[in-house]
Amino acid sequence: MASRRVVVTGLGALTPLGNSLPKFWEGLISGKSGAAPITYFDTSEFKTKFACELKNYDPLNYFDRKDARKQDKFCQYAMISSDEAINDSKINLKKIDLDRSGVIWGAGIGGLETFQNEIINFTENNKIPKFNPFFIPKMISDIAPGMISIKYGFRGPNFTTVSACASSSNAIIDALNYIRMDYADVILTGGSEAAVTFAGIGGFNSMHALSTRNDDPKTASRPFDKNRDGFVLGEGSGAIILEELEHAKRRGARIYAEIIGGGLSADAFHMTAPHPDGNGAEKVMLNCLKNAKLKLDEVDTINMHGTSTPLGDIAEVSAVKNVFKNHAYKLNINSTKSMTGHLLGAAGAIEAIASIMSIVHKKVPPTINHFDDDEKIDSKLNFTFGKAQKRNIKVAMSNTFGFGGHNACIVFKEFS
Repeated sequence: MASRRVVVTGLGALTPLGNSLPKFWEGLISGKSGAAPITYFDTSEFKTKFACELKNYDPLNYFDRKDARKQDKFCQYAMISSDEAINDSKINLKKIDLDRSGVIWGAGIGGLETFQNEIINFTENNKIPKFNPFFIPKMISDIAPGMISIKYGFRGPNFTTVSACASSSNAIIDALNYIRMDYADVILTGGSEAAVTFAGIGGFNSMHALSTRNDDPKTASRPFDKNRDGFVLGEGSGAIILEELEHAKRRGARIYAEIIGGGLSADAFHMTAPHPDGNGAEKVMLNCLKNAKLKLDEVDTINMHGTSTPLGDIAEVSAVKNVFKNHAYKLNINSTKSMTGHLLGAAGAIEAIASIMSIVHKKVPPTINHFDDDEKIDSKLNFTFGKAQKRNIKVAMSNTFGFGGHNACIVFKEFS
Protein backbone atom coordinates (compact mmCIF):
# COMPACT_ATOMS: atom_id res chain seq x y z
CA MET A 1 0.00 0.00 0.00
CA ALA A 2 1.41 3.40 -1.00
CA SER A 3 2.12 5.74 1.90
CA ARG A 4 -0.31 8.65 2.00
CA ARG A 5 1.01 12.23 2.14
CA VAL A 6 0.31 14.23 5.31
CA VAL A 7 0.12 18.00 5.64
CA VAL A 8 -0.23 20.60 8.37
CA THR A 9 -3.47 22.58 8.15
CA GLY A 10 -3.89 24.16 11.59
CA LEU A 11 -1.72 25.42 14.46
CA GLY A 12 -2.28 26.59 18.03
CA ALA A 13 0.18 27.73 20.69
CA LEU A 14 0.00 28.73 24.35
CA THR A 15 3.55 29.53 25.44
CA PRO A 16 5.70 31.64 27.77
CA LEU A 17 6.28 34.01 24.83
CA GLY A 18 2.61 34.53 24.02
CA ASN A 19 -0.81 32.99 24.46
CA SER A 20 -1.56 32.51 20.76
CA LEU A 21 0.22 31.37 17.61
CA PRO A 22 0.91 34.92 16.29
CA LYS A 23 2.21 36.10 19.68
CA PHE A 24 4.42 33.01 20.01
CA TRP A 25 5.98 33.55 16.59
CA GLU A 26 6.42 37.27 17.24
CA GLY A 27 8.23 36.48 20.50
CA LEU A 28 10.52 33.94 18.81
CA ILE A 29 11.55 36.19 15.94
CA SER A 30 12.17 39.16 18.22
CA GLY A 31 14.46 37.11 20.46
CA LYS A 32 12.29 37.55 23.54
CA SER A 33 12.99 35.65 26.78
CA GLY A 34 10.04 34.12 28.61
CA ALA A 35 11.96 33.69 31.87
CA ALA A 36 11.04 35.62 35.01
CA PRO A 37 10.70 35.11 38.78
CA ILE A 38 8.10 32.47 39.63
CA THR A 39 4.74 33.94 40.65
CA TYR A 40 2.82 30.73 41.40
CA PHE A 41 4.33 30.02 44.82
CA ASP A 42 6.88 31.23 47.38
CA THR A 43 10.35 30.27 46.12
CA SER A 44 12.38 31.56 49.06
CA GLU A 45 13.50 28.04 50.03
CA PHE A 46 14.19 26.85 46.48
CA LYS A 47 17.54 26.85 44.69
CA THR A 48 15.85 28.05 41.49
CA LYS A 49 13.43 30.93 41.83
CA PHE A 50 12.47 31.55 38.21
CA ALA A 51 10.84 29.78 35.26
CA CYS A 52 9.15 30.43 31.92
CA GLU A 53 5.55 30.72 33.12
CA LEU A 54 2.61 31.64 30.92
CA LYS A 55 1.91 35.37 31.15
CA ASN A 56 -1.47 36.77 32.25
CA TYR A 57 -3.05 33.32 32.19
CA ASP A 58 -6.52 33.18 33.73
CA PRO A 59 -8.47 29.95 33.16
CA LEU A 60 -11.73 31.87 33.54
CA ASN A 61 -10.94 33.62 30.26
CA TYR A 62 -11.37 30.22 28.60
CA PHE A 63 -13.58 28.07 30.88
CA ASP A 64 -16.41 28.61 33.29
CA ARG A 65 -15.44 28.18 36.94
CA LYS A 66 -17.01 24.72 37.25
CA ASP A 67 -15.20 23.28 34.22
CA ALA A 68 -11.89 24.90 35.18
CA ARG A 69 -11.96 23.14 38.56
CA LYS A 70 -12.34 19.76 36.84
CA GLN A 71 -9.11 20.09 34.82
CA ASP A 72 -5.46 20.27 35.75
CA LYS A 73 -3.65 23.13 34.05
CA PHE A 74 -1.89 20.78 31.63
CA CYS A 75 -5.32 19.74 30.32
CA GLN A 76 -6.58 23.33 30.25
CA TYR A 77 -3.56 24.29 28.16
CA ALA A 78 -4.23 21.40 25.78
CA MET A 79 -7.85 22.44 25.30
CA ILE A 80 -6.89 26.07 24.60
CA SER A 81 -4.20 25.39 22.00
CA SER A 82 -6.38 22.73 20.37
CA ASP A 83 -9.23 25.19 20.03
CA GLU A 84 -6.92 27.66 18.31
CA ALA A 85 -5.65 24.95 15.94
CA ILE A 86 -9.18 23.83 15.06
CA ASN A 87 -10.24 27.42 14.36
CA ASP A 88 -7.03 28.09 12.44
CA SER A 89 -7.66 25.06 10.20
CA LYS A 90 -11.19 26.24 9.37
CA ILE A 91 -12.24 22.61 9.37
CA ASN A 92 -16.00 22.07 9.30
CA LEU A 93 -16.68 19.36 11.88
CA LYS A 94 -20.07 18.68 10.32
CA LYS A 95 -18.50 17.78 6.97
CA ILE A 96 -15.73 15.39 8.00
CA ASP A 97 -15.90 11.77 9.10
CA LEU A 98 -15.49 11.98 12.87
CA ASP A 99 -14.86 8.22 13.03
CA ARG A 100 -11.68 8.90 11.03
CA SER A 101 -10.65 11.93 13.08
CA GLY A 102 -8.46 11.41 16.15
CA VAL A 103 -6.38 13.00 18.89
CA ILE A 104 -2.85 11.81 19.70
CA TRP A 105 -1.32 13.92 22.46
CA GLY A 106 1.97 14.08 24.32
CA ALA A 107 2.63 14.78 28.01
CA GLY A 108 5.72 13.82 29.94
CA ILE A 109 4.13 14.15 33.37
CA GLY A 110 0.47 15.16 33.16
CA GLY A 111 -1.39 16.48 36.20
CA LEU A 112 1.58 17.10 38.48
CA GLU A 113 0.01 20.03 40.31
CA THR A 114 -3.16 18.04 40.98
CA PHE A 115 -1.19 15.10 42.35
CA GLN A 116 1.00 17.39 44.46
CA ASN A 117 -1.93 19.29 45.97
CA GLU A 118 -3.98 16.21 46.77
CA ILE A 119 -1.09 14.62 48.65
CA ILE A 120 -0.44 17.87 50.54
CA ASN A 121 -4.10 18.04 51.51
CA PHE A 122 -4.02 14.40 52.61
CA THR A 123 -1.07 14.93 54.94
CA GLU A 124 -2.36 18.25 56.29
CA ASN A 125 -5.72 16.64 57.14
CA ASN A 126 -4.07 14.00 59.37
CA LYS A 127 -4.08 11.47 56.55
CA ILE A 128 -7.87 11.26 56.43
CA PRO A 129 -8.67 9.99 52.91
CA LYS A 130 -10.86 12.83 51.68
CA PHE A 131 -9.73 13.13 48.11
CA ASN A 132 -11.26 15.26 45.37
CA PRO A 133 -13.50 13.05 43.19
CA PHE A 134 -11.71 14.53 40.15
CA PHE A 135 -8.24 13.68 41.54
CA ILE A 136 -7.61 10.70 39.25
CA PRO A 137 -9.14 12.01 36.01
CA LYS A 138 -7.39 15.38 36.49
CA MET A 139 -4.04 13.70 37.03
CA ILE A 140 -3.82 11.03 34.32
CA SER A 141 -1.88 12.14 31.25
CA ASP A 142 -4.36 10.62 28.77
CA ILE A 143 -7.20 12.86 29.97
CA ALA A 144 -6.14 15.67 27.62
CA PRO A 145 -6.89 13.84 24.34
CA GLY A 146 -9.98 12.40 25.97
CA MET A 147 -11.35 15.85 26.78
CA ILE A 148 -10.41 17.18 23.35
CA SER A 149 -12.24 14.31 21.65
CA ILE A 150 -15.31 14.88 23.81
CA LYS A 151 -15.41 18.56 22.83
CA TYR A 152 -15.06 17.98 19.07
CA GLY A 153 -16.58 14.53 18.71
CA PHE A 154 -13.45 12.91 17.30
CA ARG A 155 -14.01 9.15 17.52
CA GLY A 156 -10.81 7.96 15.84
CA PRO A 157 -7.46 7.02 17.46
CA ASN A 158 -7.16 8.61 20.90
CA PHE A 159 -4.24 8.29 23.31
CA THR A 160 -1.27 9.99 24.96
CA THR A 161 2.37 9.20 24.31
CA VAL A 162 4.70 9.43 27.32
CA SER A 163 8.44 9.55 26.62
CA ALA A 164 9.60 12.37 28.89
CA CYS A 165 10.73 15.40 26.88
CA ALA A 166 10.23 13.56 23.59
CA SER A 167 6.53 12.92 24.32
CA SER A 168 4.86 15.35 21.93
CA SER A 169 7.32 14.60 19.13
CA ASN A 170 6.39 10.93 19.58
CA ALA A 171 2.74 11.94 19.40
CA ILE A 172 3.28 13.84 16.15
CA ILE A 173 5.17 10.90 14.62
CA ASP A 174 2.40 8.51 15.67
CA ALA A 175 -0.19 10.84 14.15
CA LEU A 176 1.81 10.98 10.90
CA ASN A 177 1.99 7.19 10.74
CA TYR A 178 -1.68 6.62 11.57
CA ILE A 179 -2.69 8.86 8.67
CA ARG A 180 -0.08 7.36 6.38
CA MET A 181 -1.43 3.88 7.12
CA ASP A 182 -5.04 4.93 6.45
CA TYR A 183 -6.29 4.60 10.05
CA ALA A 184 -7.42 8.24 10.04
CA ASP A 185 -7.77 11.27 7.77
CA VAL A 186 -7.41 14.02 10.40
CA ILE A 187 -5.50 13.93 13.67
CA LEU A 188 -5.14 16.73 16.17
CA THR A 189 -1.74 16.24 17.76
CA GLY A 190 0.75 18.07 19.98
CA GLY A 191 1.45 18.23 23.68
CA SER A 192 1.07 20.13 26.93
CA GLU A 193 2.80 20.40 30.29
CA ALA A 194 2.28 22.37 33.51
CA ALA A 195 5.17 21.45 35.80
CA VAL A 196 6.03 24.85 37.29
CA THR A 197 5.02 23.65 40.76
CA PHE A 198 6.64 22.95 44.14
CA ALA A 199 7.25 19.39 43.03
CA GLY A 200 8.48 20.28 39.56
CA ILE A 201 11.01 22.91 40.59
CA GLY A 202 12.04 20.99 43.71
CA GLY A 203 12.43 17.69 41.88
CA PHE A 204 14.55 19.08 39.05
CA ASN A 205 16.59 21.12 41.54
CA SER A 206 17.43 17.96 43.45
CA MET A 207 18.86 16.52 40.22
CA HIS A 208 20.91 19.68 39.60
CA ALA A 209 19.17 19.92 36.24
CA LEU A 210 17.93 23.54 36.48
CA SER A 211 19.83 26.76 36.07
CA THR A 212 20.24 28.65 39.34
CA ARG A 213 21.04 32.00 37.73
CA ASN A 214 18.52 33.78 39.98
CA ASP A 215 20.21 37.16 39.54
CA ASP A 216 19.44 37.22 35.80
CA PRO A 217 16.63 34.85 34.77
CA LYS A 218 16.26 36.22 31.25
CA THR A 219 19.78 35.12 30.32
CA ALA A 220 19.69 31.84 32.27
CA SER A 221 18.86 29.58 29.32
CA ARG A 222 22.17 29.58 27.43
CA PRO A 223 22.29 26.75 24.89
CA PHE A 224 25.81 26.07 23.59
CA ASP A 225 27.33 28.78 25.80
CA LYS A 226 30.44 27.99 27.84
CA ASN A 227 28.78 29.06 31.11
CA ARG A 228 25.43 27.26 30.72
CA ASP A 229 24.35 25.73 34.02
CA GLY A 230 21.12 23.86 33.31
CA PHE A 231 17.72 24.31 31.71
CA VAL A 232 14.93 26.72 32.59
CA LEU A 233 11.58 25.06 33.24
CA GLY A 234 8.73 26.19 30.99
CA GLU A 235 5.04 25.39 30.58
CA GLY A 236 2.36 25.57 27.92
CA SER A 237 0.99 23.73 24.93
CA GLY A 238 1.19 23.36 21.18
CA ALA A 239 -1.42 21.82 18.86
CA ILE A 240 -1.12 20.77 15.22
CA ILE A 241 -3.78 19.59 12.79
CA LEU A 242 -2.35 16.88 10.54
CA GLU A 243 -4.45 15.92 7.55
CA GLU A 244 -4.19 13.55 4.62
CA LEU A 245 -3.30 15.61 1.57
CA GLU A 246 -6.27 14.78 -0.66
CA HIS A 247 -8.66 15.25 2.26
CA ALA A 248 -7.19 18.72 2.84
CA LYS A 249 -7.38 19.59 -0.85
CA ARG A 250 -11.02 18.57 -1.14
CA ARG A 251 -12.05 21.02 1.54
CA GLY A 252 -9.80 23.80 0.20
CA ALA A 253 -7.61 23.90 3.30
CA ARG A 254 -4.66 26.22 3.65
CA ILE A 255 -1.52 24.09 3.93
CA TYR A 256 1.35 25.33 6.10
CA ALA A 257 3.81 22.57 5.25
CA GLU A 258 4.11 18.85 4.64
CA ILE A 259 5.37 16.50 7.35
CA ILE A 260 7.55 14.02 5.51
CA GLY A 261 9.20 11.87 8.15
CA GLY A 262 9.95 10.95 11.72
CA GLY A 263 12.65 8.98 13.45
CA LEU A 264 12.94 7.27 16.84
CA SER A 265 15.82 5.79 18.79
CA ALA A 266 17.05 5.00 22.31
CA ASP A 267 20.38 5.84 23.91
CA ALA A 268 20.26 2.63 26.02
CA PHE A 269 22.86 4.31 28.19
CA HIS A 270 21.77 6.19 31.36
CA MET A 271 18.67 7.23 33.29
CA THR A 272 19.15 10.97 32.74
CA ALA A 273 22.45 11.64 30.94
CA PRO A 274 22.83 11.47 27.15
CA HIS A 275 25.36 9.17 25.57
CA PRO A 276 28.55 11.27 25.62
CA ASP A 277 29.21 10.65 21.93
CA GLY A 278 25.63 11.48 20.96
CA ASN A 279 25.04 7.98 19.56
CA GLY A 280 21.28 8.00 20.15
CA ALA A 281 20.91 11.51 18.75
CA GLU A 282 22.93 10.54 15.69
CA LYS A 283 20.84 7.42 15.10
CA VAL A 284 17.51 9.23 15.45
CA MET A 285 18.45 11.84 12.84
CA LEU A 286 19.63 9.15 10.44
CA ASN A 287 16.39 7.24 10.99
CA CYS A 288 14.40 10.39 10.32
CA LEU A 289 16.29 11.19 7.12
CA LYS A 290 15.77 7.62 5.89
CA ASN A 291 12.06 7.72 6.73
CA ALA A 292 11.67 11.02 4.89
CA LYS A 293 13.81 9.83 1.94
CA LEU A 294 15.98 12.93 2.28
CA LYS A 295 19.59 13.55 1.32
CA LEU A 296 21.82 15.27 3.87
CA ASP A 297 22.19 18.45 1.81
CA GLU A 298 18.42 18.89 1.52
CA VAL A 299 18.06 19.92 5.18
CA ASP A 300 18.27 23.68 5.77
CA THR A 301 17.77 24.09 9.50
CA ILE A 302 17.58 22.08 12.73
CA ASN A 303 15.72 23.23 15.85
CA MET A 304 17.98 21.47 18.31
CA HIS A 305 16.92 19.91 21.59
CA GLY A 306 19.49 22.39 22.98
CA THR A 307 18.44 22.48 26.63
CA SER A 308 21.43 24.44 27.99
CA THR A 309 22.74 21.52 30.02
CA PRO A 310 26.51 20.96 30.22
CA LEU A 311 26.49 17.43 28.73
CA GLY A 312 23.45 17.48 26.47
CA ASP A 313 24.48 20.35 24.21
CA ILE A 314 27.92 18.86 23.54
CA ALA A 315 26.51 15.42 22.68
CA GLU A 316 23.88 16.83 20.32
CA VAL A 317 26.33 19.04 18.44
CA SER A 318 28.67 16.07 18.06
CA ALA A 319 25.79 14.04 16.63
CA VAL A 320 24.87 16.74 14.10
CA LYS A 321 28.47 16.89 12.86
CA ASN A 322 28.66 13.10 12.59
CA VAL A 323 25.41 12.90 10.63
CA PHE A 324 25.72 15.90 8.30
CA LYS A 325 29.50 15.99 7.92
CA ASN A 326 30.53 19.01 5.78
CA HIS A 327 26.90 20.04 5.27
CA ALA A 328 26.68 20.71 9.03
CA TYR A 329 28.46 24.03 8.36
CA LYS A 330 25.78 25.05 5.87
CA LEU A 331 22.89 24.45 8.29
CA ASN A 332 21.14 27.00 10.44
CA ILE A 333 21.12 25.48 13.92
CA ASN A 334 19.07 27.04 16.71
CA SER A 335 17.54 26.36 20.10
CA THR A 336 14.25 28.07 20.79
CA LYS A 337 14.52 26.83 24.39
CA SER A 338 16.82 29.81 24.91
CA MET A 339 13.57 31.84 24.80
CA THR A 340 10.74 29.52 25.83
CA GLY A 341 12.56 27.46 28.41
CA HIS A 342 12.08 23.70 28.40
CA LEU A 343 8.42 22.68 28.18
CA LEU A 344 9.24 19.03 28.89
CA GLY A 345 6.57 16.87 27.22
CA ALA A 346 5.25 19.88 25.28
CA ALA A 347 8.67 20.91 23.95
CA GLY A 348 8.42 18.88 20.76
CA ALA A 349 5.04 20.39 19.89
CA ILE A 350 5.99 24.05 20.17
CA GLU A 351 9.34 23.43 18.53
CA ALA A 352 7.66 21.64 15.63
CA ILE A 353 5.42 24.68 15.27
CA ALA A 354 8.49 26.92 15.29
CA SER A 355 9.99 24.79 12.50
CA ILE A 356 6.78 24.97 10.45
CA MET A 357 6.57 28.74 10.87
CA SER A 358 10.23 29.02 9.83
CA ILE A 359 9.34 27.41 6.53
CA VAL A 360 6.31 29.65 6.07
CA HIS A 361 8.04 32.93 6.94
CA LYS A 362 11.53 32.09 5.64
CA LYS A 363 13.15 33.03 8.92
CA VAL A 364 15.11 31.06 11.51
CA PRO A 365 14.44 32.15 15.11
CA PRO A 366 17.59 32.98 17.06
CA THR A 367 19.45 31.24 19.84
CA ILE A 368 19.69 34.02 22.41
CA ASN A 369 21.95 34.40 25.45
CA HIS A 370 25.25 33.45 23.88
CA PHE A 371 28.16 35.19 25.57
CA ASP A 372 31.18 32.87 25.47
CA ASP A 373 32.19 30.08 23.10
CA ASP A 374 32.65 26.62 24.59
CA GLU A 375 35.89 25.07 23.37
CA LYS A 376 34.11 21.70 23.33
CA ILE A 377 31.54 22.97 20.81
CA ASP A 378 32.53 23.81 17.22
CA SER A 379 32.14 27.60 16.93
CA LYS A 380 32.28 27.43 13.13
CA LEU A 381 28.73 26.06 13.03
CA ASN A 382 25.93 28.56 12.48
CA PHE A 383 23.98 28.52 15.75
CA THR A 384 21.86 31.54 14.69
CA PHE A 385 23.13 33.42 17.71
CA GLY A 386 21.62 36.73 18.72
CA LYS A 387 18.99 37.48 16.11
CA ALA A 388 16.76 35.78 13.56
CA GLN A 389 18.21 35.05 10.13
CA LYS A 390 16.42 35.12 6.80
CA ARG A 391 16.70 31.94 4.79
CA ASN A 392 14.76 30.25 2.01
CA ILE A 393 13.88 27.19 4.07
CA LYS A 394 12.65 24.15 2.17
CA VAL A 395 13.26 21.52 4.86
CA ALA A 396 13.30 21.96 8.65
CA MET A 397 14.19 19.32 11.23
CA SER A 398 13.33 19.27 14.94
CA ASN A 399 15.06 17.19 17.65
CA THR A 400 13.73 16.18 21.07
CA PHE A 401 15.36 13.89 23.62
CA GLY A 402 14.00 12.65 26.96
CA PHE A 403 15.13 11.17 30.25
CA GLY A 404 15.50 7.43 29.85
CA GLY A 405 17.28 7.92 26.53
CA HIS A 406 14.16 8.51 24.40
CA ASN A 407 14.96 10.30 21.12
CA ALA A 408 12.58 11.63 18.49
CA CYS A 409 13.19 13.64 15.33
CA ILE A 410 10.66 15.15 12.91
CA VAL A 411 11.15 16.77 9.52
CA PHE A 412 8.87 19.20 7.70
CA LYS A 413 9.04 20.37 4.09
CA GLU A 414 7.69 23.33 2.16
CA PHE A 415 4.51 22.14 0.47
CA SER A 416 4.51 21.95 -3.30
